[in-house]
Amino acid sequence: MSLYGKILLALDLSAECDQLIDKAREIASANSAELYLLHVIEPLSFAYGGDVPMDLTTIQEQLDDHAHSRLQKYSERLDYPVTQQLVITGHTETEIHRLAQEKEIDLIIVGSHGRHGLALLLGSTANSVLHGANCDVLAVRVKDAEQE
Repeated sequence: MSLYGKILLALDLSAECDQLIDKAREIASANSAELYLLHVIEPLSFAYGGDVPMDLTTIQEQLDDHAHSRLQKYSERLDYPVTQQLVITGHTETEIHRLAQEKEIDLIIVGSHGRHGLALLLGSTANSVLHGANCDVLAVRVKDAEQE
C-alpha cells in the first residue's frame, strides 16, 4: 500500500508552477497515486468588498476559461495521468481544504515563496493550507522568476 494514494496539486498558474510539476510527478509516480490538479480563482467581487457597480460575469468567465487552458497545459507537462483538473471559484485556502476533504486527499502539494517581512506577517497561502488541512501538506520552496 502506498503512503499517498490521492494527491492534490494546487497551482496558482504563475511562472513558478513549473517547479512544482516535477516534484508532483515524482511523488505521484512513487506512490502510484491518483493526481488532482486544482486552481482556485478568487471572485473579483472579493477584491472590491462585494460592492461592485458593474457586472463582472464576463470577466470572471474569461478568467475561468484562461485557468482551464493553463491547467490543461500543466497537465500535459506532467507526463503523468491526471485524475481530474479542477478550476473552482472561491477563497483559495477554504476551497483547497474543502476539496481535499471531499476527495479524501492524502497529500496536498503547494508552492511556497518563503517570503519574509510583511508578507510573512500577513501569512501565505501555503501557511494557511498547512494549518487547516486534515492531511499532509508539502510546501515546495519555489524561486521567483527574477531570482533565477
